[in-house]
Amino acid sequence: MTYSKRIFGAAMIKASNANYNADFSGQPRTLPNGVVYATDKALKYAVKNYLKENYLSDKIFYFKRFNKEFIPYSLDDAYAAMFPENKDAKERILVAKDLLSCLDIRLFGATFARKAKNNNVAISVHGPVQITHGVNLWHENNFYSEQIMSPFRNPNEASEDNTATTLGRQTRLHEGHYLHHFSVNPKNLEEIVSLAGAGAQSLSIDDISKLKEALQKGVTYYDSAAKAGCENELLIWLTLKEGSKVVLPNFTQLIKVSKEKLNGKIQIDLSELKAIVEKNSVDIESVEIYSNQASVVIINEPKVSVIKDI
Repeated sequence: MTYSKRIFGAAMIKASNANYNADFSGQPRTLPNGVVYATDKALKYAVKNYLKENYLSDKIFYFKRFNKEFIPYSLDDAYAAMFPENKDAKERILVAKDLLSCLDIRLFGATFARKAKNNNVAISVHGPVQITHGVNLWHENNFYSEQIMSPFRNPNEASEDNTATTLGRQTRLHEGHYLHHFSVNPKNLEEIVSLAGAGAQSLSIDDISKLKEALQKGVTYYDSAAKAGCENELLIWLTLKEGSKVVLPNFTQLIKVSKEKLNGKIQIDLSELKAIVEKNSVDIESVEIYSNQASVVIINEPKVSVIKDI
């Protein structure tokens, strides 16, 4: 069943002695003012990984895969592997239907350009789900580096240390609480679904249900050496009424974290969000709050329809 309501929300990710989203040097990403942040890709990756691992019947297209020689697929390779019957398709309508059959593309969109025989195919899908960069709301941005030792020596015979095991370095953020704003606008898909014609999949109620679940659990579920210590901490999910045209401000500007903890838990103040909810109550269908109650205390929350532990 097609989903047609708009959504605004926020997802907070906790990092404790962890590196939620490193730059290419291995350091936590920082703004010019020194505040730690994460790109939208970090959260999208966790969401897509969760969906790929837990909903095996759904296609997830934009995710790294390898061939039998452990070489990553090119875009053409990935399309041919997922849609072998259409690997040389020239018709944009056919390619568009294939893309819309993938859950991650129905959610986040895609820029797709591949070379078919004697005809290039380029399609842009405007994703309904838009996620902002996540900025650390904790008042400190302290990270540290430490040396680690490899069990293997350096094979470079020109090196003076070619008989010794090699040393590496890893960097961790002491404590961070990254807040991402997101919005969902199903109308973004309407044009391409219409152009693709009969059989093209639109955003469904089931898709939205899976997205909500992944935004609650995806980061905690994804466990790696760097992301051990990263977990989902808060999800705010505000659904507008059918047909509402109201535009709400970025939630990252409305959510505050106190410098003082309460019994070891961070305090999240939602008073500014509460004021926005009350001001636009005629347009709001529901407000849902999911939090890790072992690490979070919420104060001044708006009137909510659902409040649950993650």
